[in-house]
Amino acid sequence: MTPSDESNRIGDLEVQVAHQTRLLDELNEIVRAQWTEIDKLTRSVTLLADRLVSIEANNKKGTAGEEPPPPHY
Repeated sequence: MTPSDESNRIGDLEVQVAHQTRLLDELNEIVRAQWTEIDKLTRSVTLLADRLVSIEANNKKGTAGEEPPPPHY
């Protein structure tokens, strides 16, 4: 192997490492954005679930079957 072949080979490896580093940075940014979105959606679902429980509790209080009968019965 000649010195120029070795130099070309090292240059090619450096280009590949630079490319892989850029791809890793892009993937990291995508994963970070996805986790941000997942956290946001998780908070929304939790809030909606809490609201639903509250609404169901309020509806049970107003159910006619749980009220005492009127005095004329």
